[in-house]
Amino acid sequence: MNVLLVGGSGFIGTYLSEELLDRGHDVTVLSRSPDDEPLPEGVETAMGDVTAYDSIEPAFEGQDVVYNLVALSPLFEPKGGNEMHDRLHRGGTENCLRAAEEHGVDHFVQLSALGADPDGPTHYIRAKGQAETLVRDSELDWTIFRPSVVFGDGGEFLSFTRKLTPPGVAPLPGGGKTKFQPIHVDDLVGMLADSIDSDEHIGETYEIGGPEQLELAEVAKLVRRAEGKSVKIVSVPMSLAGIGLNIAGAIPGFPMGPDQYRSLKFDNTTSENDILAFGVESAELTTLASYLGVH
Repeated sequence: MNVLLVGGSGFIGTYLSEELLDRGHDVTVLSRSPDDEPLPEGVETAMGDVTAYDSIEPAFEGQDVVYNLVALSPLFEPKGGNEMHDRLHRGGTENCLRAAEEHGVDHFVQLSALGADPDGPTHYIRAKGQAETLVRDSELDWTIFRPSVVFGDGGEFLSFTRKLTPPGVAPLPGGGKTKFQPIHVDDLVGMLADSIDSDEHIGETYEIGGPEQLELAEVAKLVRRAEGKSVKIVSVPMSLAGIGLNIAGAIPGFPMGPDQYRSLKFDNTTSENDILAFGVESAELTTLASYLGVH
């Protein structure tokens, strides 16, 4: 099949393009500067910005499947402010759907996020939820994935954790009790690729997580243990953390802002892990500890 990866030059897109090529698909990566990225050999490229419809529309011609992978990180406040989440996640999805409908794309796969909700507590979650609504209301056959945090070589979740929790003593809002369900990028892209092989995945929304639910404090300790170091987590009351992060978020290079603080007030875990829809058992998934070489 002819497959277009919108935003395919990023972390997940690079792994997914390689997986799809291995399965015999013809892959085109659409992004703002695809030729500047280390993409797998055999990938075609197209240049465009999802916020500008005319720049992306030609790339949809002749495509059987479109993956919308465009995403700003929920971990850092984006350049241009949090309103960029609406521009890229909601507005960008709207443009992709319009182009896909214009060119008769058979299948549209949307990479969303756990907790996506049009009325959610953060700009990121709200924009992701609004984008999902657009996908479901479209005339296309669609599949939506809601993964927890994704880790692997080139990912930012572990680097974010390192910035947030330096060795020694690290204060964390609520003591780092927020839970995540980290999934390895290879495990996720296998399921993303499987979703276009059968009509049974059309019209489905999948919550996808890894084999374990880990508190942020546990993640930080695993990361530092892998480096031969240790970290002691000191709990900062959520109310005080909110005040501090509103101030610290204005400091260039500081890893968190008010939106990211709000995201730590709810867990990033699945209510029912939908990996079984792809014939995958939890025991087959890569744990964070095994990836880090810590047992």
